Amino acid sequence: MGANEFLFLLTGLKWTVLLSIVGFIGGGVFGLAIALLRVSGRPLIERITSGYIALFQGTPLLMQLFVVYYGLALVGLKLDAWIAVAIGFTLHASAYLGEIWRGSIEAVPKGQTEAAKALSLRYVSRMRDVILPQAIRISLPATIGFLVQLIKGTSLAAIVGFTELTRAGNIVSNQIFQPLLVFGIVGILYFLLCWPLSLYGSHLERRMAIAAR
Repeated sequence: MGANEFLFLLTGLKWTVLLSIVGFIGGGVFGLAIALLRVSGRPLIERITSGYIALFQGTPLLMQLFVVYYGLALVGLKLDAWIAVAIGFTLHASAYLGEIWRGSIEAVPKGQTEAAKALSLRYVSRMRDVILPQAIRISLPATIGFLVQLIKGTSLAAIVGFTELTRAGNIVSNQIFQPLLVFGIVGILYFLLCWPLSLYGSHLERRMAIAAR
């Protein structure tokens, strides 16, 4: 494999990283809103958001990307592959992060909420200054673990023709007929991307376990 092929793989890696960032940040914004709605105390809103989460957690990511790209095209809304996968990953991430953060918010001791209410803090101040800072710390290991899964899940974006790392590897492999070499390098690039995050997530879990003793 020559330098040009390796550079093409690095271009695919760049799009994998960008898609992961867009999906994670977009999913984080909507996921936080979903988490807050899930603990709003309003039964109808909680049921709607619970259904949203169940929909995306109960269906394969591959199908979700397929529906966003091809399904919307059937109703006249033709999206570029990059836009389609960005929307798909944002929706997917928002459901998972929303549920992770909902659990973290509910894991904060009830006494914290009661103390904030006793100080006459309004809902926004109570969440921003008391509950969310603690919930974020609790959720960090699970959030990082999901980010690792999201990065690996970007390989499914090839179904709509988006050239990320895995599809770039497939293209190079078809050109030079060395699949073991090409996908060995692809695997190493994924490993170098995900392994540090996994180590950091494990480190945070150990710190939290020690702090809880």
